[in-house]
Amino acid sequence: MTATLTHDNVASAHRVSVPRGYRFELVKLVSQWRIRLLVLACWIVPALFVAAVSQQSTLPVDTLFGRWMHATGWAGPLVMLGFAGTWALPLLTSLVAGDVFASEDRLGTWRHLLVAVRSPRRIFAAKALASLTVILLLVAGLACSSAAGGVVAVGNQPLVGLDGHLLTSADAAGKVLLAWVCVLAPTLALAAIGLLGSVTLGRSPMGLLLPALVALAMQLAQMLPLPVAVRLALPGYAFIAWNGLFTSPAQLGPLLIGIVVSLAWAVTATTLAYLIFLRRDFTNPAYDGSERRAITTGLLPLVGLGAVTVAVVAGTTPSLGSGIEQDKVQQSVATAFAHLYRIQTEQLNRPDVTEAQLKATAACTKGGGQVAGQGPGNDWRCVVSWHLPDVEAAGTAIYQLDVTADGRFMADGDGPKEVNGYFLVRTPIGDAPNPLWQFDGNVELLSTTLKG
Repeated sequence: MTATLTHDNVASAHRVSVPRGYRFELVKLVSQWRIRLLVLACWIVPALFVAAVSQQSTLPVDTLFGRWMHATGWAGPLVMLGFAGTWALPLLTSLVAGDVFASEDRLGTWRHLLVAVRSPRRIFAAKALASLTVILLLVAGLACSSAAGGVVAVGNQPLVGLDGHLLTSADAAGKVLLAWVCVLAPTLALAAIGLLGSVTLGRSPMGLLLPALVALAMQLAQMLPLPVAVRLALPGYAFIAWNGLFTSPAQLGPLLIGIVVSLAWAVTATTLAYLIFLRRDFTNPAYDGSERRAITTGLLPLVGLGAVTVAVVAGTTPSLGSGIEQDKVQQSVATAFAHLYRIQTEQLNRPDVTEAQLKATAACTKGGGQVAGQGPGNDWRCVVSWHLPDVEAAGTAIYQLDVTADGRFMADGDGPKEVNGYFLVRTPIGDAPNPLWQFDGNVELLSTTLKG
């Protein structure tokens, strides 16, 4: 009886639960000086950056919503979101998830950890949850800090959407928050790839760099004239598709597909990392990962997942072309022009006019009409026509368009001067930025999408 009780007490004493292991791993992470610096930077630097840029005379007009940073504080967090999706979030996931297992290999502490916890499964769960907590803390810092900096520096003003319609302050705040929530899905996918690289490649620095390299490869792929099915099947597409929230109606189809694909990659990569971790050799202190296992158990399943997602997207949506077509470009330009024309009308204290009264249309050609009106390029030209009540003659304005492969375009006004040929308009209270001079827009890549 005594021996049995003693044995049970020893076994119970050595058993470490997942919550206890999670707290231990979380303390280990936040005790690292580089993690502390990252947390401080994510909660302080974005506010200072947005506030400083918002006070500059020159704005980052080549960045989505950058041209509106003088007008509203809600443009700042969207500019920061574009930067985060391109650079910050891939690097953050690399530094946190890409190192959470490899650090034990460098320090040679696996045997001590196994003796303490006595379960590779609980070790994996604790480390994965701890890294996820830190990543969520960093993302929350980027979002909250940039929003606070913008609102404090510029104010809680309405925001102009990507189709020119005006969002109220409350609507803008809600959509900014939703956009940051949506990019959690591709961030989780990169974090899972980081876990996979950290488990598979051991002390190799490639494990640490894997999420950043994967994100860079996906960004380069998005710049290529790929079919929409391939574009949507990449786990990083949700880093771009959030801009569909800022049109009316919202272009939810590509965004939802991007989120589902990202979550599928996150689940698959995490599962692969878990299976490889359970099979690894903890008795060899010089273990540097298995290249063969990295290819057969890590890389090939992800390649297969990519092929499956491309096939599913291609089979369920009309997405085999570029998605950028003449009628879509014309509709997007005409819609944005009509909304922005009303803003200019209000600036000039002219009688209000509705979009239905304007009846704005656009005639767009590509390459001077010498090539087919489809696909990305900086050789699009649009002539916008509109009508004013009780005015017989139609108004016209010319725009030069640069349409990127992901559907975003920048329209540059080319006259007449009093409409869109100059960056300022003379209002009763002084000169003001001309909303029709240059504006950003978004071509919906899917012919049929979910509206909301």
